[in-house]
Amino acid sequence: MPEMLIIKPSALRDIVHGLQIAASIKAQRPEWRISWIVRDIFSPLVRSCAAVDQAYVFRRHGGARGFLLMMREVRKKEFDLVLDFQGLLRTGLMTKWARGKRKVGRSDAREGAGIFYSEKIPLPAGGSQSHVLDILLQFCTAAGAEPRLAGPLRFREFERLNLSFMAPRKGLRPVLIFPDSGLSSMIWNGFAQLTAQLIREAGRKVVWGGNNYLPCKESFPDGTFLNLTGNTSLTSLPALLAKADWVISNDSGPMHLSAAMGFKTIGLFGPTDPRQYGPYPLKSPTNYAIQAPVGDLRLLSAKEVFHLFNRIEATLHKAQVRAVVTSSR
Repeated sequence: MPEMLIIKPSALRDIVHGLQIAASIKAQRPEWRISWIVRDIFSPLVRSCAAVDQAYVFRRHGGARGFLLMMREVRKKEFDLVLDFQGLLRTGLMTKWARGKRKVGRSDAREGAGIFYSEKIPLPAGGSQSHVLDILLQFCTAAGAEPRLAGPLRFREFERLNLSFMAPRKGLRPVLIFPDSGLSSMIWNGFAQLTAQLIREAGRKVVWGGNNYLPCKESFPDGTFLNLTGNTSLTSLPALLAKADWVISNDSGPMHLSAAMGFKTIGLFGPTDPRQYGPYPLKSPTNYAIQAPVGDLRLLSAKEVFHLFNRIEATLHKAQVRAVVTSSR
């Protein structure tokens, strides 16, 4: 069985995209056994992904000693293929010290990482302006697979988690909102108002999720709102997404994970370009991106997002009705 090592320690969005590549390779070439180097805070997600067979945990705050201990474990095995998805000096060094017959990296690697590769993957036809996942998909060719996605991401045993608080209301599953993001310029401040409209005007149940606690000062009837920000673990994240009717989020890791798992996703974008960073596939009927005027999220109103949400829901419902009618003929 050929052995592959993928190096992608962080961040959550990039790891989600990398897992999609691993799943695509595994689906097309199931003979590959896939190992992964990942930061400790993201390791629960990588370990639970059905496409990954083994994870090596990189403890970023462990210093040089922690780095060397991890690489000592990695070097116990010789890999047929080492793929550096990140393309930075640190991951280039991991590539150098890993024992591998072929060492493949990005053609757009930075910080001198490119000197550690025996092969470089070319950019897609759109060049550096391509969607970040289209760039990573080119790594599939190194494993003898086609550069295409092979279905939604799957995770082990997440269905067993008890998430009774995500029970439907009035026959509709909750709208799951992730109001935080890694950069302040990518955080929209209209989520509280949007939540109020979803509850009071659309009759929806709303749940907020995310790593960092964010208060919602609005007051809602019992059973219509739950704030889980600051209390959302990576272990439970796939299960939480699976219980939602819609996921609405800033440009963030949970948004990309929702799209990767094939769930209905709306991403709100400010300075980042959804053509490069939007929920993928961009043309999927369940993926939508709303970009703020001139890339400034302060200019995007909750009323506008709520209107677009209703319009998207109506369009999707009509498409589903047409599909049912067509299949019954």
